[in-house]
Amino acid sequence: MISIPHKTKQFLVLLIKLLIVGGAFYFIYDQLANNDKLDWQKFIILFQKNQSVSGIAFILFLSVLNRFFEILKWQNLVGFIHKISLGDATKQVLAALTAGLFTPNGIGEYAGKALFFEKSETKKVIFLNLICNGIQMILTVIFGIFGLLYFNAQYNVITTKTVMILFGICFLVFGILFSLKKINIKGYSIEKLIHKINEIPKPIHQKNIFLAICRFLVFSHQYYFLFLAFDVDLPYLTAIATITSVYFLASSLPTFQFLDFAVKGSVAVYFFGILGVNEWIVIFVTTLMWFLNVVLPVVIGSYYVLNFKTKNPI
Repeated sequence: MISIPHKTKQFLVLLIKLLIVGGAFYFIYDQLANNDKLDWQKFIILFQKNQSVSGIAFILFLSVLNRFFEILKWQNLVGFIHKISLGDATKQVLAALTAGLFTPNGIGEYAGKALFFEKSETKKVIFLNLICNGIQMILTVIFGIFGLLYFNAQYNVITTKTVMILFGICFLVFGILFSLKKINIKGYSIEKLIHKINEIPKPIHQKNIFLAICRFLVFSHQYYFLFLAFDVDLPYLTAIATITSVYFLASSLPTFQFLDFAVKGSVAVYFFGILGVNEWIVIFVTTLMWFLNVVLPVVIGSYYVLNFKTKNPI
């Protein structure tokens, strides 16, 4: 094995930190400055008309609450290995979010969190992060399916026959996975995965599910309140059903974290367009959601990345 001098290691770590933070800020700037669908003049006019200190504070509070529930989820799950403080959980979640910003489906987040732990714990940390993100995805799918069914019942976007076919495909896929659960692929199987999940105590799972539900309710309603701020007055159930449908369909598509709002924006434009909402409002609301729930945490996470000291040697 090639030995790397200590000074060289320090330089490489610093270079990686600067690349992560520099790349994150470049992608954020590029998406905000070069998006020709964002009409900032219309936004400023509407903002000046509806500006409210209490309204802005409330929306910002929801962003903090959204990320706080994610931090609590991580602190709860990591407790399966060993207890960590709320401060450490905050540092790990925000730094990992920054690291995963420009990786496919935020996969860099897994490596980012693992670096805060001993090398012997890497597999466990990655698995716990999979559980952390997995429950959020499952809830997105569940709420999204109900949202789609409600939306479709109101606006008949797709026929009943198509809905039945889609459900049939879902049940078929689950049936195949269940029947193949004992088949090993490079030592891994669905049965082993279920066994690993069951090793985690039930109270941890229960708390994880509760916090994930709280987080989903927070960011979906933040979306709803932003539409209200833009003078979009839709029936509550219709708006929530549309929002859950957008999150479900957008989350099903492979993408990069920094392009997340563009993907959600495209799906949202289609669904809210059916409801008669102006395209520029949908794009602005989606962009604001991305800015509040990704950009601001990444700015804070950048501090933790720059001050990071690795436990796993390069």
